[in-house]
Amino acid sequence: MTTMTLQALIFDLDGVLTDTAELHYRTWQRVAEEEGFAFSRSLGDQLRGVSRRASLEAILAGRVLSEAQMTALQARKNDHFLTMLNHMTPADLLPGVLPLLDDARASGLRTAVASASQNAHAVLDRLGIRPRFDVICDGHSVLHSKPAPDLFLLAATRLNVPPSACVVFEDAAAGIVGARAAGMMVVGVGPPSRVDGANLVVSSLANVRLADLQRLVADRQPPAAEEMYA
Repeated sequence: MTTMTLQALIFDLDGVLTDTAELHYRTWQRVAEEEGFAFSRSLGDQLRGVSRRASLEAILAGRVLSEAQMTALQARKNDHFLTMLNHMTPADLLPGVLPLLDDARASGLRTAVASASQNAHAVLDRLGIRPRFDVICDGHSVLHSKPAPDLFLLAATRLNVPPSACVVFEDAAAGIVGARAAGMMVVGVGPPSRVDGANLVVSSLANVRLADLQRLVADRQPPAAEEMYA
């Protein structure tokens, strides 16, 4: 039997490389308050990894708006987000991001971003890490975003590696579902209660070791006793 080897790392953006997840929460909260819609932290958590359109539909909770109104609300939310984004710097990278990317490059691994965000390129530029990725797939790249597997499959295709040789880093249930549907192993970044569908759970990328990822791909199952959340 041929053993698959790890060839690529695919990263979600919001909540994995930087905490733009909080910016998304605050900007959706602002739109909801402006429009008189109910919004909560728990609902905001459910929007992690979800497209802008799907996020708005979740906030509307069955309310029907015209297409023009939907477009206007999404644009307003994005304007609020871009204003906040102007204050982002490389200091906003989450712990462990740069060492892991350096280790991946030194080991000859390919790297990609697979994010539902339509602002992924702008965020990566503000963080100063865009050149560190071989491929960037964002909210403009596919018709069906997470939890569909399309973003991850596109990333693997553009990296020219098989899905089974990829490990994905995700902080949201929608992304975990999509990555597993793509046939990839998944590292959940965050509390176990939020990423319990992942093959491996870590509190941050600072706790990731390439040896663990290589074993995930080789074994195609979670390593025994490798719960790394602290």
